[in-house]
Amino acid sequence: MSQTILRGRVLSFVSEPQAIDDTASYSYLQDGAVVIVDGKIVAVEPWSAIAPLGADYIDHRPHLIMPGFIDMHLHYVQSQMIASYAGSLLEWLNTYTFHEEQKFSQQGHADAVASAFYDELIRNGTTTAVAYCSSHPRSVDAYFAEAEKRNMLMLGGKVMMDRNAPEALCDTAQSGYDDTKMLIERWHGRSRALYAISPRFAITSTPGQMEAAQALVREHPQCYVQTHLSENDGEISLSMELYPNSPDYTGIYEDYGLLGPKTLLGHSIHLNHRETQVLAETGSVAVFCPTSNLFLGSGLFDRERFAKAGVRIGIATDIGGGTSYSMLRTLDEGYKILQLRGQRLNPFASFYMATLGNARALSLEGTIGAVAPGHAADLVVLNAAATSAMALRMQTVTSLAEELFLLQTLGDDRSIAEVYVAGARAKSVLSGFSAPSS
Repeated sequence: MSQTILRGRVLSFVSEPQAIDDTASYSYLQDGAVVIVDGKIVAVEPWSAIAPLGADYIDHRPHLIMPGFIDMHLHYVQSQMIASYAGSLLEWLNTYTFHEEQKFSQQGHADAVASAFYDELIRNGTTTAVAYCSSHPRSVDAYFAEAEKRNMLMLGGKVMMDRNAPEALCDTAQSGYDDTKMLIERWHGRSRALYAISPRFAITSTPGQMEAAQALVREHPQCYVQTHLSENDGEISLSMELYPNSPDYTGIYEDYGLLGPKTLLGHSIHLNHRETQVLAETGSVAVFCPTSNLFLGSGLFDRERFAKAGVRIGIATDIGGGTSYSMLRTLDEGYKILQLRGQRLNPFASFYMATLGNARALSLEGTIGAVAPGHAADLVVLNAAATSAMALRMQTVTSLAEELFLLQTLGDDRSIAEVYVAGARAKSVLSGFSAPSS
């Protein structure tokens, strides 16, 4: 039996904060202890309850211990094309993305990129993510093998695409089905891996491939579905040209039975009222991708409208259209988008979204997303004085809300003091540094 005790300020959410003074939505210990046994949290107590036991512990004071961040939508195969100049989504895909993803047919390329990708997640405090791989099965093998090596709970899947892309990237309806089925059998439920059936989007899948995806969903209801929806006006127009009998873009996925509580719809910006209602009725998740939406000029996510309609919401970096692996930077840009919408986002709601909110969006709230007994010890330790500018501001911070907003506004990977994956230190391992225990 392996036991670890962490000491520090402990923050975890129990429900979605409705206002900045909604103290019932979270638990906070000014001096707390997180007891971890064999990778799981077994107790969260005030330090005064643990101190008399005289146990060894790791002292993270004055830092904040929170659940590890969860990233709902990104493309690990685009790690080497972040910050590629383009004017719009379709131009960006055709100029850079499809070219970069073809490299994953090369022996060893996927393994190298997967390793570097996971290093970046850990540096930025992300302990679970949902990723698109390329159309090559070996890209999926590399992705999940690296997750298994690090004992991380990760979701992902092979992109299914059989048209409107370079021939070297295209599968067929049959091969996409066969490859996905084989990969589900190989990876779903192995270690901490969860599979997402992944038709890229309507533009790159024929009706035959959408039928194949529908069959996969029917045969494997335990798996997730991920795709893209209504990111860009040009994308919407082309999708409707390709599927003229569907009522709208959402209706394409609806027609093929791809919507449901485990369906993750990246972007979901330009939805009409019928589409919004369909998402609410099916329990599908609209995933907010602030940095890529700004970078590609795609539009402004309407969080308030979705919330009022009862649509489930997630938030994500969307690497490589997104411009940072950091969920802190993502929350900052999300705040700015919502400011433009006239929708004020308080810092408690921001950090809820990146932790318990995203866990709930994945129906994994009993497993990750909280610092609570029975949950995996996937944790992040946050330092709100990590840079000179942050330390200067911290001198005048007088509340937890102000500290969180500072972390969100000025924080980045330097604010991630440590990361724990299933109770094991992860960030200090990357740097070769290990802080002393008490």
